[in-house]
Amino acid sequence: MAVIKTENLTYIYGEGTPFEKRAVDDISLEINEGEMIGVIGHTGSGKSTLIQHFNGLLKPSSGSVYIDGERLWDDKARLRDIRFKVGLVFQYPEYQLFEENCYKDIAFGPKNMGLSDSETDKRIKEAAAMVGLKPELLDKSPFELSGGQKRRVAIAGVMAMKPKVLILDEPASGLDPRGREQILGMLRDYHETTKSTVMIVSHSMEDIARYADRILVMNKGRLFCLDETEKVFARAEELREMGLSVPQITRVFSRLREMGLEIDKEVYTTPYAVKLICRRLGVI
Repeated sequence: MAVIKTENLTYIYGEGTPFEKRAVDDISLEINEGEMIGVIGHTGSGKSTLIQHFNGLLKPSSGSVYIDGERLWDDKARLRDIRFKVGLVFQYPEYQLFEENCYKDIAFGPKNMGLSDSETDKRIKEAAAMVGLKPELLDKSPFELSGGQKRRVAIAGVMAMKPKVLILDEPASGLDPRGREQILGMLRDYHETTKSTVMIVSHSMEDIARYADRILVMNKGRLFCLDETEKVFARAEELREMGLSVPQITRVFSRLREMGLEIDKEVYTTPYAVKLICRRLGVI
């Protein structure tokens, strides 16, 4: 079942002014419940504008957005409840922390949902454990924590609302390799544990290749494709033409094929490449 669906979605910035720009152009798509979706596109392709429609931060200029079968903006009285189904984590979410301690920051979302103190407390502790925050850190000011820990607090605040869809814009941006691995691994575990839909916007093709079931590709405000990961990266030449890269390992194997080696064209993760090489060498 589609947890997110759009029909002919169009959004125009500055409509009716000399600065008018069509940021999202006639997009129809379906995101299924329980999927891990990667979202890629060049700067200015419309990625961020698109995802802001999924929890009603932006209202379409035309077309429709459906969340869990309900059409956004049909009934303004229902808009708030529908928004709680889609949690959106912006890039550098740690900059939005403001409470005196981590516990209160994570509590902000559940409190706004009108949950009881006991339910809020339960969700805070569950979310903190899910992102790997030790209980003793909950009483600390978020400003005493490392950059990676702050980001975990910010993400936990959205997770504590238990959205059906969790959308993250560049969740590993600015982190060192270890922090990057920890954040993305945590999101994978969250996805597997909760069975909820997770969408990750990223410029890192390696990250998307490792974690996404399907990839949504935006190009100049339009939907280029929404397909299985291996099928998207098999279109490496088309991606390059629109200013996108492909995983480094994919480029290596493309070059090997150009040199005459008969080898699988759908290589986009290093573990699979290792297995392929070992098989060719007769090691396995």
